[in-house]
Order: sequence, then structure tokens, then C-alpha cells
Amino acid sequence: MPITPLSDAERTVELAGLSQWHLSPDWKSISREFRFQDFAEAFAFMTRVAGLAEEQDHHPEWCNVYNKVHITLTTHDASGLTQRDIRLARAIEGVV
Repeated sequence: MPITPLSDAERTVELAGLSQWHLSPDWKSISREFRFQDFAEAFAFMTRVAGLAEEQDHHPEWCNVYNKVHITLTTHDASGLTQRDIRLARAIEGVV
């Protein structure tokens, strides 16, 4: 079964539950920045998220600078935002 981007209605419903995630201007990705006490805490968070990403076989685009981690989720195979991104965002929220 092919992976398809979320419809406008699906995107609206799904993002209502992810209020701290921001939709990109082209509607193809969501992102969020996380801040921690220090680098060690940020790195520990990234390690936990890496485990989730492996379990879901869906990997984030991310950047870490000291105590900040910026995560972007998109599904390249679908050229947009899909349920895979929403599932991973929810799982990440469970780590925070």
C-alpha cells in the first residue's frame, strides 16, 4: 500500500493534538525545537528518539546545538506529511 500525504482535513485534525509542532509553509513537514538543561540531557533525549525512530523505521531530520534539539518530520517517499510523521511526533512527545 503506498504512503500518501495527509489531506487538508486530516492534517488539521492531527495537528490539533500536536500544538507545539509547527507546520512548514509548504505543508510538507512539521517541526519542533526542544530545550534541555545541558548537552548531556539533549543527547539522552536524542538517544531515546533514535530508538523510537528505529522501531518505527521512520527517521527524523534533526540538529543539535548544545542544549537544543530541532526536529523536522516529513515522509520523503510521499513528498509530504503522512501518518508516519504524526505517529513519530506523538511518540516523541511521550519522551519529553
